[in-house]
Amino acid sequence: MRPSLESLRILEMCVSAGSFAGAADRLALTPAAVSLRIRTLEAELGQALFTRVGRGVVPTPAAVALASRVRHALDGVNDAVDAFRASAAPLRVTAPPTFASRWLAPRLSDYRAPGGAAIELDISSDLRDPTEFDVAIRTGRGGWDGLDEYALTPVDVTPMLAPGLLGARTLAKPEDLTEFDLLPHPDWSKWFARAERSMPDGLRFVGVDYSIFELIANAAVNGQGVALLSPTLFRPLLEAGLLVAPLDTVLRGPDWYFALIREGDQRPAPRSFCDWLRQQSRDP
Repeated sequence: MRPSLESLRILEMCVSAGSFAGAADRLALTPAAVSLRIRTLEAELGQALFTRVGRGVVPTPAAVALASRVRHALDGVNDAVDAFRASAAPLRVTAPPTFASRWLAPRLSDYRAPGGAAIELDISSDLRDPTEFDVAIRTGRGGWDGLDEYALTPVDVTPMLAPGLLGARTLAKPEDLTEFDLLPHPDWSKWFARAERSMPDGLRFVGVDYSIFELIANAAVNGQGVALLSPTLFRPLLEAGLLVAPLDTVLRGPDWYFALIREGDQRPAPRSFCDWLRQQSRDP
């Protein structure tokens, strides 16, 4: 007859605690109940597990070896339960609005999370406390304290405008931008530097400072000005002919999109999702 798992657990606790009384205290049992369970276990196994020394008990070498294997098995059970709970819980992903809507959302239907976990997508540009997310997608140059980083793709921008706004006018070189209204963007000066030009005098900027790139793109599609936008994120607008990018210069970096997880987080779901994001970033 095989002993019950509960009896083996009590044996392991007695060996770990060094006494029946100590095991009883940890298990919220009486010492008499623990002693009875050990005597029953000894009868089932056909050999003594403890020898009495004075008023205490000492486990036999065979009991110590058995308790060690029981402890290993119980740790395996606990790990399995933790892994199950982790895989069943939604994977909390936070991403900036434009990246989420233009790059991530169209791809998410192809992702198969380990254990079938759902994706809980939070739209935000703020880097929150690491306990509040499983994967955060943010822009920067790396070096976040307490986070493991997966580089995805460089932040890229180039001037785009609606075909109707271009009309018969020429936009063949950076200086031609003085003939158009420009939608505000913090990287215009960097783009001109990448084009090896100084920002010309007479540039006209629209007086509305849009808070997110999606709004800038909408304004550009509506012909309100030339926008500095990502050809990666807004490729569908170019392919649909809603916007054109007449100039060859594309500013790439120095900021990148990164997937971030808590440092040392070995759970398979967050790391699997980051690996998938990296694979997606390599696809055209």
